[in-house]
Amino acid sequence: MTAQPQPFDFDRVCDRRSTNSVKWDECPQPDILPLWVADMDFPTAPCVQDAVMRRAAHGCYGYTLVPDAYYESIVRWFSTRHGWDIDRTDILYTIGVVPAIAAILKAVCQTGDNVVLLTPVYNCFYNLVRNAGCQALEVALIPDYADGSITYTIDWDALSRALSHEKSTVLLFCNPHNPVGRVWSEDELERVARLCYRHGITLISDEIHNELTAPGVMYNPMGRVVQRLSSAYAFPRPLRYCVCTSPSKSFNIAGLQNANIICPDDDLRRRIDRAVNLNETCDVNPFGVEAVMAAYNEGSEWLDSLRAYIYANYDYACEYLRRQCPSVSIAEMKGTYLMWVDVREAMQRHGVSQVGEFCRRLMIDARVWLCAGSIYGRDGEGFVRINLACPRQTLTEALSRLAAYIGR
Repeated sequence: MTAQPQPFDFDRVCDRRSTNSVKWDECPQPDILPLWVADMDFPTAPCVQDAVMRRAAHGCYGYTLVPDAYYESIVRWFSTRHGWDIDRTDILYTIGVVPAIAAILKAVCQTGDNVVLLTPVYNCFYNLVRNAGCQALEVALIPDYADGSITYTIDWDALSRALSHEKSTVLLFCNPHNPVGRVWSEDELERVARLCYRHGITLISDEIHNELTAPGVMYNPMGRVVQRLSSAYAFPRPLRYCVCTSPSKSFNIAGLQNANIICPDDDLRRRIDRAVNLNETCDVNPFGVEAVMAAYNEGSEWLDSLRAYIYANYDYACEYLRRQCPSVSIAEMKGTYLMWVDVREAMQRHGVSQVGEFCRRLMIDARVWLCAGSIYGRDGEGFVRINLACPRQTLTEALSRLAAYIGR
């Protein structure tokens, strides 16, 4: 894929050290390059910065109301950009996607229920399931290796068996998928929805990475797919589903703590709303509200430039690693900014059996901090996750250190 020129300067290095940055200030040594946690090293869109600064200039930062304009910005964005028509009354706001999923699980599940996961998957899913008193029932995605590249698909038979288990109540789904980089097609999403309907499963779709697709690749909202299914077929009962979204990943505003749950089922939405309040995650901050409205009302041009830059980084990283480290295999990244890399051959050459130990040595010896794939479930063992959302200068240095370490 070929990236288009960017009107915004993503090459500028923003020094985040000594700003209480989790990504940078948790590094045990100042010369370590962190490409682990999923936040970006780019300042957010200028329109978002301006909105936050205007609100900050007021000086009073007390409890905030969420105005109608907030809901209107969400409805308009998803309708015009993604063809998904959301009813304003279906939206519940909260402080983040992880707290949103926690509330939904507590509203839906009983102690001991199974929550089905397609693995490897975002590590916080395991904590959420455990904290809800439930058990994670893992269904491994199928990796297809070809010419040094990996593409993951769903094991439909295994998924159907897991959903039909007598204790299964929820499928916790990731769209686009973190960490393997899949952007699910409409046909795949429809098949997932049909399976959930058949087995009476509540579907929770985490779509926090929804905007971060490769140029020319379409994100398909689960909500749009279910709406189309519902209008095309007269189901005797509705599919119970929730979609969790936030501009936090795509606009690098996770610290402003704002997310949304879209749930068309009135009864389920009331139960989730109660769980949000019981968890004390119902009060968002005034800067987050302004940031969401600015991002959705004015941020599309910046976002498209960001996507082009990230996928130029991806192309660069693929070419570099395949030339310098031919033993690795790289997952095809159609969504997110997180590169998923099979390093098992390099681990074997270094005499290491666990990828956590490989990453520990990599940090000590090469001064690069990556995520060990094992935190994403047993199917992530032998893989690393690399955050590509950084200036090319930072990425080039990190790849150079990584290649030198693997080549030793």
